Amino acid sequence: MKIIELILDEENLDDDNGITAVSIVSEPAIAESFIALKNQEFKFAEQDKEKRLILGAALVPNRPIYRRSEKDGSEFYIFFSKSTVRKASELFFIKGNQSEATLEHDKTLKNMTIVESWIVESEKDKTRHYGMNVPVGSWVISMKVNDDDVWNNQIKNGKVSGFSIEAFMVDRFAKKNDSKLKKEVEAENLIQKVSKILKETNV
Repeated sequence: MKIIELILDEENLDDDNGITAVSIVSEPAIAESFIALKNQEFKFAEQDKEKRLILGAALVPNRPIYRRSEKDGSEFYIFFSKSTVRKASELFFIKGNQSEATLEHDKTLKNMTIVESWIVESEKDKTRHYGMNVPVGSWVISMKVNDDDVWNNQIKNGKVSGFSIEAFMVDRFAKKNDSKLKKEVEAENLIQKVSKILKETNV
């Protein structure tokens, strides 16, 4: 099956190129769920409030994402390199898109803002503190949810579980002999399949 690398159009960065919004979805294509951060401080009667923060991976490098063309029904995988993940995350903030959010890529949401963002640099990254095991090079975000309806009826009840980006990028075909990157993508694909089998068999 064809594997396509998505990259930024370096010559047209002033257009809608790059990540334009982050959507909260029920089935994230990157197969990583976010977590709702709980208030770890001491409770002071009625003064204690939920933090209303959700934290998770927005983009994972070299992870194959299955796609099916609406035009001809052809099937293929897309992926993002570590370099593209970093560049796209930076451009996202340069363009001031941190408050652009949607629900299931359909409904525009208000009062949702990304308040923290970083690239996982090593295996000692603070994501491990939260029990997340995302690969080095992943883009992790923390989003503040000030929308009561979204918090109570989408996040707290588990209707949505992860982030998904909305982006305009160009493609670059990863040819069969483009060995190193293609092997990384194929290895990640195999890991995902094994993980799915283990979950289904409760191992």
